[in-house]
Amino acid sequence: MITLPRNAQIWLPGLLRYYARSGRQRPLRGAHVMFAIADHYEPFNGDVSRAEAERRVERWRVEYARSVDGLRDADGKPPQQSFFYPAEQYEADYLERLGQLVERGFGEVEVHLHHDADTSANLRQTLTEFTTVLRYRHGLLTRHADGSTAYGFIHGNWALDNARPDGKHCGVDDELTVLMDTGCYADFTMPGVPDVSQTRTVNAIYYAVDDPLRPKSHDRGTRAAVGRRPPADGLLMVQGPLGLDWSRRVQGVFPGIESGTLDHSPAHQPDGARFRRWLAASITVEGRPDWIFVKVHTHGAPEQNAAMLLGPGMRAFHGVMLQEVRDRGMRLHYVTAREMANIIRAAEDGASGDPHAYRDYWLPQPECACSDVKACGSSRMVM
Repeated sequence: MITLPRNAQIWLPGLLRYYARSGRQRPLRGAHVMFAIADHYEPFNGDVSRAEAERRVERWRVEYARSVDGLRDADGKPPQQSFFYPAEQYEADYLERLGQLVERGFGEVEVHLHHDADTSANLRQTLTEFTTVLRYRHGLLTRHADGSTAYGFIHGNWALDNARPDGKHCGVDDELTVLMDTGCYADFTMPGVPDVSQTRTVNAIYYAVDDPLRPKSHDRGTRAAVGRRPPADGLLMVQGPLGLDWSRRVQGVFPGIESGTLDHSPAHQPDGARFRRWLAASITVEGRPDWIFVKVHTHGAPEQNAAMLLGPGMRAFHGVMLQEVRDRGMRLHYVTAREMANIIRAAEDGASGDPHAYRDYWLPQPECACSDVKACGSSRMVM
């Protein structure tokens, strides 16, 4: 008996429509590629001991610079890692160590959260407390034009806006509203295939408007487009690539799924074929087809994944990727999540040419760490 991949009824129709609409067109010669790694960075992943979690963070602090030594994009920047750090795993020392990578120009820190059976009020308090500490104690978050704290977000277990039918791993139907109210500038959760939380919308940059009385308001939204003003109550949704991998067959019939996942498993390790599939997803701002946004995701803290991400395989992949874009007459830009959102906003405003100039277009670089710890709250948060 042949069965469809798990939860394919949610995302497969949208993917097939995407293929039909795009004609699977080749990326434009001369295009600019914005490449970001969104790391669900969980030191305690797998319920490890505090000693093991500390070793994981220290490994990244020590090894990352060496792993990308000599690698540079079209702008002379090294590969960037966006560490989406979970609020419920806060440890001041771990953030200080990641902050050293930020100060050295190797990435930035954003917000991750796992929660269950939560309430709107408690979620609001959790996000406010955590982002306050990240910004004012550690100097790791950016700010909006009015001076308020701004942050990028990834939801744990993919269950953004109470997206699971069983209500697990969230519980808050107005989560998009809470995110916007607490300063979230964009969500980077999707894709989540094969999880049931996956949206019907695929391979898109769009704005989701919350229905506070219903879950999964981000299932559909308004595409980001050149000259189109974003809805005032819409949250920017930045999706990663989702596609079919015909080099792998499930049950000997169905193609495998390409979801932009990076980890130690054979199907998820980076190579040139995968990079070409990411490019083929052609995730762009409508009307700016020569700016292509590739956001892949990983869980970088666990040892097996860290070994891959910090090892020779990943370094070799960067070389393959850089050669691929050169061969296509394209330019590669390593960006953080914040920089990707900035370039998206610039594209909406009609910017063209080299996107490097727009890395800080909307949201500035994170501020320096606050010297007044008392103004930032306790040195250890209790969630």
